[in-house]
Amino acid sequence: MLTGGRFTPPGWRIRPPVTPGTFGGKGAIELAEIKVGTCAWADHEDFYPGHLKPGDRLSYYARFFPLVEVDSTYYALQPQRNFALWAQRTPDHFRFNVKAYGAMTRHHREPRPGEEDIAQVFRKFDESIQPLRAVGKLAALHFQFPPWFVANTQNRDWLQLCREFFPQDLLSIEFRHRSWFAPAQQPETLQMLTKLDAVHVICDEPQVGSGTVPLITAVTNRQLAMIRFHGRNAGTWYKPARTTAERFDYLYSRAELQSFVPLVADLAGQAAEIHLLMNNNRANYAVRNALDLMNLLGLAVPSLDERGVPVTPPDLNKDVSKNGERKKPGYDQLKLF
Repeated sequence: MLTGGRFTPPGWRIRPPVTPGTFGGKGAIELAEIKVGTCAWADHEDFYPGHLKPGDRLSYYARFFPLVEVDSTYYALQPQRNFALWAQRTPDHFRFNVKAYGAMTRHHREPRPGEEDIAQVFRKFDESIQPLRAVGKLAALHFQFPPWFVANTQNRDWLQLCREFFPQDLLSIEFRHRSWFAPAQQPETLQMLTKLDAVHVICDEPQVGSGTVPLITAVTNRQLAMIRFHGRNAGTWYKPARTTAERFDYLYSRAELQSFVPLVADLAGQAAEIHLLMNNNRANYAVRNALDLMNLLGLAVPSLDERGVPVTPPDLNKDVSKNGERKKPGYDQLKLF
């Protein structure tokens, strides 16, 4: 959206052009804070200007999106300094969802060296994210559990353990085994998440076998509703892949995303904030679909080029100062408004 020739910030309170019958006249969608972003920011092909250094990508990303999911934390415990830098490189309104480390979500079948004490692993993770908490930029801790994390008493106890380690944080819970939402189990699962004060993560993903979950529209914590878009590529869901981009190789059509607008409107009447996160991270698919979704919801969207990504802002072409020295990009230089 352009205002007075300038791109306005990626706002949260939306005022979409209403199609008759779309929102049932409730207007609830106007009341929610809606944030659209992607899962990770490092690898979006064709999104970043070619000369932009890797360390400046987050600042650039934050020009267009108010939210990102940190996925590197799933693969390894990150040093506290990383979170401090990420906080510094983003504007005040920006928020992070941080993915829990794999040992904390039972992805590791056996403890890795030095991680035999799982309580110590939780404590290290807790300490590492403190810089985001300190400046109010931590939105949620995202716990995505593996397909072998089935609905049973032992795993319900593990969820309780996760809550006890992070009593003051907002936790989002994503399951990858269908047993949690079997017809007889679904009410108990949602009730459990409500008692834990955790966010049920709504997932759009291919419906193939027991290692996927159905799209269950439910709000278990009125602070936040979340949808993660994994794409619908059934052929790669279980296929061994070298990268996540290979597994989540799917570009949503505009019509497919349009079908979520009424769902978002419904959620907006139940939760104060909604996070919509694209995890179809092949090429620039996540960025393109995030911008498509923002447009469909009436959020501010910049001018796009023929690839479907934002036109490089003019100020980024001025990367040489008057004395001939290369400028050091930072948020102050990159910010657009």
